[in-house]
Amino acid sequence: MLFASWFRIAVTTLLFGLSVFQFIEGEIGNGIFALLLSLVVLITVWMSEAIIFAFLAIRKGDFVKARKRLDWIKKPDGLIKMQRAYYWYLDGLIRSQSGELSKADSSLKKALGFGLYMNHDRAMAKLNLAGIAASRRRKREALNWLAEAKKDDDKKMLADQLKMMKAQISRM
Repeated sequence: MLFASWFRIAVTTLLFGLSVFQFIEGEIGNGIFALLLSLVVLITVWMSEAIIFAFLAIRKGDFVKARKRLDWIKKPDGLIKMQRAYYWYLDGLIRSQSGELSKADSSLKKALGFGLYMNHDRAMAKLNLAGIAASRRRKREALNWLAEAKKDDDKKMLADQLKMMKAQISRM
């Protein structure tokens, strides 16, 4: 993900340099086109950086700051597919921490629908969905989400959380 950001920054720089060169050569139309193209690429870098900053805030446990970072993105539908998946994933995590369970449920399902890249991110989303289903007293749905989360947790990073959730669900 970081490599992609640096690559896009390099492409933006090259396109901006090309637009300046075109303006110097007197090719105003080509210069304007290259400038607009560099701005489009720069916007994709900005959106990606907002998502990265939100991830860092969540990692520190600062969900208010993470919400502010996600709010930088006004239209998530304008993001590329992978960025959209992580936008909805982070939105779901933030909403689940703030108690907005119905909105968190729909956000996490959108994230899974767009396709999260990392297995442990899919497992975490499914674990949160299991917790939301359990809080709504939907034992079967919670167990299904838990089983899917266990499949996606190939490196056993969430093994303890999965065991605790299973114990909580079995007490229902």
